[in-house]
Amino acid sequence: MKPSLVLITGGARSGKSAYALKRAEACAEARCFIATSPVTDPEMDARIARHQEERRGRGWRLIEEHRDLPGAMAQAGPGVVLIDCLTLWVNNLLYEAECLGKTFSDDDMNIQCVSLLAACGERDGAVFLVSNEVGMGIVPENALARHYRDLIGRANRLLATAADEVVLVCCGIPLTIKG
Repeated sequence: MKPSLVLITGGARSGKSAYALKRAEACAEARCFIATSPVTDPEMDARIARHQEERRGRGWRLIEEHRDLPGAMAQAGPGVVLIDCLTLWVNNLLYEAECLGKTFSDDDMNIQCVSLLAACGERDGAVFLVSNEVGMGIVPENALARHYRDLIGRANRLLATAADEVVLVCCGIPLTIKG
């Protein structure tokens, strides 16, 4: 298996996760899924259950990690890793900072992305990163939402620059934009 880093992005419910699963499953028998979503309410719980059902019986090992993706990658073992999703990861980092009364800055986002990329570079297998493309809609009305949108845009740009391949999934159709 040729090591590679693949960023898969697109809008909400565009088919990113299904596409990432299919691509990752074609790479290796050993598979680790790193989930970043915390259970925040009954709807999110149902959403997580649907994603888990989609992977059931397909050989995925699960690690649930909301913030420390490099640490989770170190626990992933051999084979392919799929992280779903970076959008919630950024949300979790921003939320943690807010709870501590701190600002999560562009520099903080850069540091997190560099650390994630270093962890990806240490792997022998392919890594698939799933992230929403959130900057194509309206400008949010409040400063925190705009900051969140900007952080995700920054993360996607940094990770896409380092990725071997970038795929935009639109209406369920994957469009290779790099690689």
